[in-house]
Amino acid sequence: MDIATLIGMIVGFALVGAAITLGGSVMAFVDGPSILIVIGGTFAITTVSFSLGEVIKGQGLMLKAVFNKASDPAAAALQVLELADLARKNGVLGMQESLKNLDDSPFLQKGLSMVVDGTPGDDVEKVMRQEIRGMAARHENGVGILQRAATVAPAMGLIGTLVGLVQMLGNLDDPDAIGPSMAVALLTTLYGAMLANMVFSPMAGKLERNSKEETLLMNVFTLGAGSIGRQENPRRLEILLNALLPPAKRIQFFD
Repeated sequence: MDIATLIGMIVGFALVGAAITLGGSVMAFVDGPSILIVIGGTFAITTVSFSLGEVIKGQGLMLKAVFNKASDPAAAALQVLELADLARKNGVLGMQESLKNLDDSPFLQKGLSMVVDGTPGDDVEKVMRQEIRGMAARHENGVGILQRAATVAPAMGLIGTLVGLVQMLGNLDDPDAIGPSMAVALLTTLYGAMLANMVFSPMAGKLERNSKEETLLMNVFTLGAGSIGRQENPRRLEILLNALLPPAKRIQFFD
């Protein structure tokens, strides 16, 4: 679980809730028509830009941002170097037993399986990099859905505000209708701003960050599998991996 995302969301909404509670009645901030316009409208209009299936999957992306397994590229690089050193000592076929212990890294397992099967190292890299590009495209599409929703939500809030104002101005002779109409006018703007700035935009930013981390991890595995397939010196692989890793994550495997 990504604790930072969870804490940020909880604290953010708790502060807004506390401000509402201290300022008056909580029920004054609950309005069915406003919720219908903003949440329903945002979902519907976002679907116009994407397919229905993509938008439905986009809801699961928000959960993925919260329940994300953090990756450590330095640990991945060390794992790759250990395998490369093993392959240098025992040969590529000597890694067959090690493949059984890579169930938690299916991407690396797939690459090394191709190496063990005799696929040239350059071809292994090509296949793995193609898979990285496909993953990045899927992630970009998911982020685009959330970014589009973040754009639509305030616009739906503005539309709701205009609807409420029209209703209010059309019923100035009926004092009982002014209050509910004004509630729709103000609350839709509030709901739209909260959804955009407290849910969709932060989630899109977190997914972009997670995608970059996953891409870095997969690039580490790709370099390792390709190098092992070409039977290169693991010391050269260490240099290449450190060139890829950020300074704080660089490693020293060989003395």
